[in-house]
Amino acid sequence: MPTFSSVEKYLAALRACACCPQMHKPVVVGRAVASRVILVGQAPGDKEPKLGRPFAWTAGKTLFKWFNASLGWTEDEVRDRIYFAAVCRCFPGKKETGGDRVPAPDEIANCAAWLEREFALLKPQLVLPVGKLAIAQFMPPAPLNDVIGKEFSIEYRGHAVDCIPLPHPSGASPWHRMEPGKTLLNRALKLVAAHAALRMPAQVGSKS
Repeated sequence: MPTFSSVEKYLAALRACACCPQMHKPVVVGRAVASRVILVGQAPGDKEPKLGRPFAWTAGKTLFKWFNASLGWTEDEVRDRIYFAAVCRCFPGKKETGGDRVPAPDEIANCAAWLEREFALLKPQLVLPVGKLAIAQFMPPAPLNDVIGKEFSIEYRGHAVDCIPLPHPSGASPWHRMEPGKTLLNRALKLVAAHAALRMPAQVGSKS
């Protein structure tokens, strides 16, 4: 298990990333948590850069309610025990037609290099991709109905890891609030709670 100081050193390098000129700074990162569980979101919204942490707004409130119901953990405990990553770490900006811009393929590829480094550093036993864009980084394209509520053994950049996909907790998506989404989400959260990686101690450094 890496020390949180090694994770903090890595995060300092990540914060300094300037690979994508169309992305809005600052780079949004989670706490320096040396954990065997890595959660991979999609990309920050416009509130996360100001608040300085991933899942800081409405979707985050829903996500942490899910974890509280399944694990009994507060938001603070979740952030201390699970390493938060993302497909892209900077806010992509807004589309002219409204809504957040979807990251471009080259931006996703740039940030994938950071995710690969995180897998090499943390050697996670469990990855939790949240939302379709995140799930697509680890698994072939498939409807949410076919992947939520199941656990998969996958390989990512040479690392064998268990994968439990989760839907995006966005208020704009009704999938997790209606059937079969509600039942499949509960099934997925039970799989997360039962996974051995959640019972492993995590080291946490500075909080934000």
